[in-house]
Amino acid sequence: MRYLPINIDVSGKAVTIVGGGDVAARKCRTLLQSGARVTVISPATTTDLETLHNQHAITWVAREYRPGDLDGAFLVFACTPEPAINLAVVKEASERNSLCNIADCPDRSSFISPAVFSRGDLTISVSTGGKSPAFAARIRREMESRYGDEYGVVVDLLGKVREKLLTSSKNGKYNRKLLLAVAELDLAELVRAGNSAALDNALRECLGPGFTLRELGMDQRIAHE
Repeated sequence: MRYLPINIDVSGKAVTIVGGGDVAARKCRTLLQSGARVTVISPATTTDLETLHNQHAITWVAREYRPGDLDGAFLVFACTPEPAINLAVVKEASERNSLCNIADCPDRSSFISPAVFSRGDLTISVSTGGKSPAFAARIRREMESRYGDEYGVVVDLLGKVREKLLTSSKNGKYNRKLLLAVAELDLAELVRAGNSAALDNALRECLGPGFTLRELGMDQRIAHE
């Protein structure tokens, strides 16, 4: 395994995208969903990116990349069709100790972007180490059909359980035992069916009193699924 899988918090951080095509637009949407402050540098952009600029969601610098454009960037994406420009971006990013990705050149990148999909706070990513993004995308599509929106609800529910356990008990070993046990329950199927009574029974049997959907603040959430 060449790459270290990590999740990076980019909320409020400056991210620069050099290029204004479809690849740049896809990167931009994902970054905005994660709360990044995005600057796009390109003489022209897609309609999607132009709309985001007009909505003040991103900053658009309408010209070619220039040395110095990466000042203050936490992450950098080089998405132009010109290899020479992309390599110049990588060089500057390296000099500034910024992480940089070239969309179609993983060997020159300091990180790669996996195929990703989310269900609420559940994020699942697939990577082939840059060898076959198309195959990673295929596996992602297969997993998207396997994991529906109910899994995002389950993650929220488990988060509420964990928060209450850690607040009410300082017994770390006991808490870990319960958290492992509740994670093994087939909660997704019960959420999918909207079966609140069965969920309450499963939580009560696993965790004891005090962990019903209502007591966890999740009763209305399940009712609306």
